[in-house]
Amino acid sequence: MSEATTTTDHDQIRKWAEARQGRPSRIKTSGKGGVLRIDFGEAEEEFEEISWEEFFKIFDDNELAFLHQDKTANGKTSRFNKFVNRN
Repeated sequence: MSEATTTTDHDQIRKWAEARQGRPSRIKTSGKGGVLRIDFGEAEEEFEEISWEEFFKIFDDNELAFLHQDKTANGKTSRFNKFVNRN
């Protein structure tokens, strides 16, 4: 089993996502902010691409942390990630 790491470091999050061709996005909602996601490959219809500045404003305003995995159990590059509450 491969380990996951949690960070709040903006540069580390951005580098991790961009190394996997990920783009900062949020799920389209009618409310303010939105649910953050990293979108990979083809843009998903329900996602709205946003700037890194807007992404990190929502990230910090909601006191989130980024849980991610660098490698899978078999050593391949992993895209596993999720947003969790800071604690």
